[in-house]
Amino acid sequence: MRLSKLGGKEIVNLSDGGRLGILAESELLIDERNGKIRAVLVPSFRNQFSIFQDKNFVEIPWNCVRKIGNDMIIIELEEEGFSKGRFSL
Repeated sequence: MRLSKLGGKEIVNLSDGGRLGILAESELLIDERNGKIRAVLVPSFRNQFSIFQDKNFVEIPWNCVRKIGNDMIIIELEEEGFSKGRFSL
Protein backbone atom coordinates (compact mmCIF):
# COMPACT_ATOMS: atom_id res chain seq x y z
CA MET A 1 0.00 0.00 0.00
CA ARG A 2 1.30 3.47 -0.85
CA LEU A 3 1.76 6.12 1.83
CA SER A 4 -0.60 8.46 -0.07
CA LYS A 5 -3.43 5.95 0.48
CA LEU A 6 -2.85 5.93 4.26
CA GLY A 7 -3.06 9.71 4.77
CA GLY A 8 -6.79 10.18 5.44
CA LYS A 9 -7.26 7.14 7.66
CA GLU A 10 -8.27 7.58 11.29
CA ILE A 11 -6.29 5.79 14.01
CA VAL A 12 -8.51 3.87 16.47
CA ASN A 13 -7.38 1.91 19.53
CA LEU A 14 -8.96 -1.54 19.75
CA SER A 15 -8.32 -1.76 23.52
CA ASP A 16 -10.59 1.14 24.49
CA GLY A 17 -12.24 2.28 21.24
CA GLY A 18 -10.52 5.65 21.51
CA ARG A 19 -9.84 7.78 18.46
CA LEU A 20 -6.24 8.97 18.46
CA GLY A 21 -6.16 11.09 15.32
CA ILE A 22 -5.70 10.98 11.59
CA LEU A 23 -2.55 9.60 10.03
CA ALA A 24 -2.18 12.68 7.80
CA GLU A 25 -1.73 14.82 10.95
CA SER A 26 0.88 12.41 12.34
CA GLU A 27 4.57 11.84 11.74
CA LEU A 28 6.13 8.50 10.84
CA LEU A 29 9.32 7.34 12.53
CA ILE A 30 11.27 5.35 9.92
CA ASP A 31 14.27 3.10 10.49
CA GLU A 32 17.02 4.54 8.30
CA ARG A 33 18.79 1.18 7.93
CA ASN A 34 15.95 -0.77 6.35
CA GLY A 35 13.32 1.84 5.42
CA LYS A 36 10.60 0.24 7.56
CA ILE A 37 8.15 2.21 9.70
CA ARG A 38 9.09 1.96 13.40
CA ALA A 39 6.33 4.09 14.95
CA VAL A 40 3.61 6.67 14.37
CA LEU A 41 3.89 9.95 16.29
CA VAL A 42 0.33 11.22 16.83
CA PRO A 43 -0.06 14.82 18.06
CA SER A 44 -1.78 14.85 21.45
CA PHE A 45 -3.43 18.21 20.77
CA ARG A 46 -4.53 20.06 17.66
CA ASN A 47 -3.90 23.75 17.19
CA GLN A 48 -4.07 25.68 13.94
CA PHE A 49 -0.79 27.40 14.81
CA SER A 50 0.99 24.25 16.03
CA ILE A 51 3.11 24.24 12.88
CA PHE A 52 5.13 27.07 14.41
CA GLN A 53 5.80 25.55 17.82
CA ASP A 54 6.88 22.39 19.60
CA LYS A 55 4.34 19.57 19.59
CA ASN A 56 3.38 17.00 22.19
CA PHE A 57 2.90 13.54 20.76
CA VAL A 58 2.01 9.95 21.55
CA GLU A 59 4.35 7.34 20.05
CA ILE A 60 2.58 4.24 18.75
CA PRO A 61 4.93 1.36 17.79
CA TRP A 62 4.18 0.05 14.29
CA ASN A 63 3.96 -3.51 15.63
CA CYS A 64 0.77 -2.45 17.48
CA VAL A 65 -1.05 -1.96 14.16
CA ARG A 66 -3.57 -4.79 13.83
CA LYS A 67 -5.51 -3.88 10.67
CA ILE A 68 -5.52 -1.21 7.97
CA GLY A 69 -9.03 -0.84 6.59
CA ASN A 70 -10.69 1.43 4.04
CA ASP A 71 -11.33 4.27 6.50
CA MET A 72 -9.25 3.55 9.58
CA ILE A 73 -6.17 1.99 11.09
CA ILE A 74 -6.88 -0.29 14.05
CA ILE A 75 -4.17 -0.47 16.70
CA GLU A 76 -4.04 -2.44 19.94
CA LEU A 77 -2.28 -0.54 22.68
CA GLU A 78 -2.91 -0.51 26.41
CA GLU A 79 -2.73 2.84 28.25
CA GLU A 80 0.58 1.95 29.91
CA GLY A 81 2.00 1.19 26.45
CA PHE A 82 1.77 4.82 25.34
CA SER A 83 5.06 6.66 25.09
CA LYS A 84 4.65 10.43 25.27
CA GLY A 85 7.15 13.10 24.35
CA ARG A 86 7.90 16.31 22.48
CA PHE A 87 9.46 17.10 19.16
CA SER A 88 10.36 20.28 17.31
CA LEU A 89 10.06 20.99 13.63
